[in-house]
Amino acid sequence: MLRGFYRRNLPHLQRDYKRHFLTFCTHRRWILPECARDIVFSCCLHDHQVRYELYAAVVMPDHVHMVFAPLINAEKQEMRSLAEIMQAVKSASAHMINRKLGRRGRVWQEESFDRVLRSSEKLDEKVAYIMNNPVRKGLARSPQEYPWLWTAIGELRSPAQPRAAGPTYFSP
Repeated sequence: MLRGFYRRNLPHLQRDYKRHFLTFCTHRRWILPECARDIVFSCCLHDHQVRYELYAAVVMPDHVHMVFAPLINAEKQEMRSLAEIMQAVKSASAHMINRKLGRRGRVWQEESFDRVLRSSEKLDEKVAYIMNNPVRKGLARSPQEYPWLWTAIGELRSPAQPRAAGPTYFSP
């Protein structure tokens, strides 16, 4: 079922009961310090199984990738919108980052890039892309070494878990 189409600067298309690949970037490609990446990572995981079913997420120095399927808002008896989901993640993380760093101003670009994934093959491709992003960018030698990477296979890694232990990582 077609959920909706809306346009800001980029067109956004949402399909109910489908997985979406979403990317959002920091304002002016600001490099997030490690403590800010911890906050964003926690915010991405926070609404897993509440607002969306999260399949994978990675917080890179200046952008975030997520694969998720929006869930139904039981109170309103309707599917949660991509706009609502992004507002929750970006707003909460921006407020916490600014508070933690004692700064003001924008953290995120207003727009995000999203794509509906139409098959499990596309899901596997996007999860592999997310898992290998830190390796491709030279931030880790393997996905297991990157602390801001999560996949749905296995248990959630606690954001408070020491970085040395690395993320919970399981190959799809």
